[in-house]
Amino acid sequence: MTPQAAKAMAQCLTLSGVFANPASLQHDFGEVADALVEQSRTEIAHLLSCKAKDLIFTSGATESNNLALKGIALRYQSKGNHIITSASEHKAVLDTCKYLKSIGFKITYLRPDHEGRISLDRILDALTEETILVSLMQVNNETGFIQDIQQIALALKDKDLFFHVDAAQSAGKIKIDLTETPIDLLSLSAHKFYGPKGIGCLYVRNRKQTNLSPLMHGGGQEYGLRPGTLPTHQIVGMATAFKIAHDQMLTDYQHGTRLAKMLTDQLQKLEGVQFNGDQLNKLPHIINVSFDQVGADSLLIALRDELAIASGSACNTGAIDASHVLRAMGIEGDRLYGAVRISFGRYTTESDIQQAGQCICAAVTHLRQLALA
Repeated sequence: MTPQAAKAMAQCLTLSGVFANPASLQHDFGEVADALVEQSRTEIAHLLSCKAKDLIFTSGATESNNLALKGIALRYQSKGNHIITSASEHKAVLDTCKYLKSIGFKITYLRPDHEGRISLDRILDALTEETILVSLMQVNNETGFIQDIQQIALALKDKDLFFHVDAAQSAGKIKIDLTETPIDLLSLSAHKFYGPKGIGCLYVRNRKQTNLSPLMHGGGQEYGLRPGTLPTHQIVGMATAFKIAHDQMLTDYQHGTRLAKMLTDQLQKLEGVQFNGDQLNKLPHIINVSFDQVGADSLLIALRDELAIASGSACNTGAIDASHVLRAMGIEGDRLYGAVRISFGRYTTESDIQQAGQCICAAVTHLRQLALA
């Protein structure tokens, strides 16, 4: 987490800081906390170019995705029961769609091309009179591929449906302007832009008019859409981190690009290296790569004590399984089962990358030698 966010959060946790429940407006302590929450909401809204009253604080993008998809589906099921998404979405969307299918909704899973792209024509061809929602991620969490959300949003603008975007991987890394891009719902997680874990938000365009069906009921916080005591410290940390990420977006991108080139140059010295997904239209800080004759499970075990890399999303931890994202892209066989995801960021140094490259190359070479022995 960015140090400034941690410092701002600490000031909301102790007796000498803003510690009160922001919903307790009967006394000054609560009013001060509420003012800080609303200030943070306004700051985040300003950076997204949207109205503050259209932001709902949640525990993160997973909850935001659930609230967006279920909230629209349950509210508008009398109007239609068809939802369009892609087979390469995050599990937070795929599992929510699986649930909605179990209660009678029809789900169309569009398959991306070999680069990870969902074509606009395929989206438009999938629309029916029953379609009430299209849900797509802006940046894929396993390959870094950047979907052309602007083009899709403009094409869907005049359709009688809602467009939801999972922006967990893109917020703070790509400029998001909700005035220029007609997205109806947008999910964010603070920890993806160096804020605290456990806090995020859902943007709902024209919140009152959209009238989502809530997932929970309780004290009426967040306009009745997300009841529960608001965590002032996490909200302040999120706003602080988002502002910093926005201000140094170009610097972070250039840093990531420099590190990505360093690492790919090292890995390409090996034979039988294949980078998965579009290598041009992507964020630099995620690299998905397969090594011939080396299984991902063996490589992860070999590097376990030195590097923190994975075979897919961290949300799939618990079982080493083939990536559903790569499989949706048509990647199969040894390339699929040999794929690993490497990510780095603002606080990764060139020395870290140099060491990582050396460790990976040494491990791949050793595993190949063992296979030949």
